[in-house]
Amino acid sequence: MTRLGTIRFRLHIVVLFLSVLFLILPAVTARANVAIQDVKSSKGVDAWLVEDYSVPIIAIRFVFDGGSTQDPPGKEGLANLMTGLFDEGAGNLDSEAFQIRLDDVGAEMSFDERRDGTYGSMRMLAERRDEAFDLLRLAITQPRFDQEPIDRVRAQVLSGIIAGENDPDTIAQTKWAEALYGTHPYARSDQGTRQSIATITPNDLRAFHKANFARSGLHVAVVGAIDAETLKLKLDLLFGDLPDKQQLRPVADVDPKLAARVEVNYALPQTSLQLAYPGVKRDAPDFFAAALMNEILGGGTFTSRLFNEVREKRGLAYSVNSSLINQDHSTALIISTGTRSDRAAQTLGIVREVVKRMAEEGPTEAELAATKKYMIGAYAINNLDSSSSIAATLVQLQVDKLGIDYMQRRTAYINGVTLDQVKAAARKLLSTEPTIMVVGPKLGEVANGG
Repeated sequence: MTRLGTIRFRLHIVVLFLSVLFLILPAVTARANVAIQDVKSSKGVDAWLVEDYSVPIIAIRFVFDGGSTQDPPGKEGLANLMTGLFDEGAGNLDSEAFQIRLDDVGAEMSFDERRDGTYGSMRMLAERRDEAFDLLRLAITQPRFDQEPIDRVRAQVLSGIIAGENDPDTIAQTKWAEALYGTHPYARSDQGTRQSIATITPNDLRAFHKANFARSGLHVAVVGAIDAETLKLKLDLLFGDLPDKQQLRPVADVDPKLAARVEVNYALPQTSLQLAYPGVKRDAPDFFAAALMNEILGGGTFTSRLFNEVREKRGLAYSVNSSLINQDHSTALIISTGTRSDRAAQTLGIVREVVKRMAEEGPTEAELAATKKYMIGAYAINNLDSSSSIAATLVQLQVDKLGIDYMQRRTAYINGVTLDQVKAAARKLLSTEPTIMVVGPKLGEVANGG
């Protein structure tokens, strides 16, 4: 959205926001039990809807399966370039006319690609919903992909690629992805390369759009001041005329390569460290056991073992964390931290010792009990604190195939995990030799462990 449009939108809602502030704040906790409706339009478009009239705003979030992994060989960066062009003209509106209309309506529209999906969203005033939805319809179904905007957005992408060629972190992440995934599409840069983005034509963009923007790979969530019957009409307006079936390229599953070492040596005052261990699939029986273990290890910002040992006790890093990474075709557990370069070897040794102890001993009963309470209580605050975040959460639940009643079942899943199951998950994920990346001056001898 342009700056003018953002300013206008904020001016529209600021008075409304202030008037209902004290009504909204107590509702955050209650949103863990939001009433989700499964809405199906006459043309077969499905969406999850949460009606909320506390503020006259509507938020829609949707995703089409297939993101940058669908870039054809030699056309890397195609999906990324496409998502930068949806507000650059659609239907009979060129770039300038489209953005003027978007500003006048006072709506926020955005698109972005990820490895496994192409995402879109809009936030609009309920009183201007017809105009806003019509603009979104044009962007989804009739993007123009005119040459002038293509060249302008391509130049912006190229500028980022060139800047990244001299940026230690960008270079490191490229080497990290290649070390973990080899020749798999996950190893490629979403932005592409100088050579690949230069070859992308309007016909490439149209072909990609036609193959990916189809109803079979669509997931939609809507939150706000709109009822189910009205939404059915809008779903057909937005998506009803799209092709029925996606034409996606097959993407193989891949296990990240472990027991490797990646060094990106620069004379930097701070060294970045990353460690990759095996992950667990989102639908695996031991997922929640692994999630609880990860929270105790490094997921809890101020309460985890890694935070306590690395920062609190020794002051070696400002932050240290671990995350379970779940992608459509791969999983991993990633630990990340940064520290003073002259203490990098010590920090890495401590991290590996904490991991080793978790693998061998697992957490305590007290740690597990406290973490269960936190993960149950924090869900609404972390995922349901605004209409946009609720919509994003509901879309992700659909992508993960967790079911419309997942939020009601989640507490039982967490409470049902035993200490022995968490210890088993720790042994399974953390007993393997990790792939380690060091970005900074070359390390000397590193303490053994983990």
